[in-house]
Amino acid sequence: MSVLTLQGRTAVVTGGTRGIGFAIARALAQGGMKAALIGQSPESSHAAQEKSAGWNACCKGYACDLAQVDAIPPLLEQIYADFGSIDVLVNCAGILDTSKIGTLTEEQWDKVLDVNLKGTYFMIQQAVPYLEKSGAPRIINIASNAGRMGGFENGLAYTASKGGMIALTYGAARRLAAKQITVNCVAPGTVLTEMASQGYDEQTRQRLLARFPLGRMGRPEDVAAAVCYFASEEAGFTTGAVLDVNGGLFMG
Repeated sequence: MSVLTLQGRTAVVTGGTRGIGFAIARALAQGGMKAALIGQSPESSHAAQEKSAGWNACCKGYACDLAQVDAIPPLLEQIYADFGSIDVLVNCAGILDTSKIGTLTEEQWDKVLDVNLKGTYFMIQQAVPYLEKSGAPRIINIASNAGRMGGFENGLAYTASKGGMIALTYGAARRLAAKQITVNCVAPGTVLTEMASQGYDEQTRQRLLARFPLGRMGRPEDVAAAVCYFASEEAGFTTGAVLDVNGGLFMG
């Protein structure tokens, strides 16, 4: 018998076609959940769906630019029609910003905040009517260590967006508690993904690595394990929580 009860429900995972989001979708599917994997392009969504074929779970890829708020309602409507329920929403889609204070442009700021924060809020807003129908509704936001304490090598648009996600978690948890919808957050330290590899050069990665008390950076599976707890039926009394999965990078 599994310690965590996941089976029989449907998870929607934004940013679910690669990196942390893909690992989250895989872990939930292996626990018996159906999963909607949302990516920005049809190509990435199709590729993720093909990779999920061996998970022995019903998974499907969807393409949506979450910065375009009007695209969110039809996306969720289609997912609900395909799966028959939406029980868990994981907001993992995100853009990494590494700009210095003096070089960050308004365009870069808007792009990062639109995806990381605005997209998260409107996914929550539009998912609530579906989650209300679930017997164990869950919302899980993937923030960052940067949102907890400012970060080290990332830009401030990223820091602001992830800090906003944490604040959004607290506010949404209070307001949705009456509906029995739990809202929690995972705040990872630097995780070894394609996004981190492309965003940081080797010298920067080594500086970051030296800051981890546990002596290594995170793996996508580390974050996925935390999400599985928040998504489980057993987590029904946990809401408004931020779980630091960061190798000791931030303690507080």
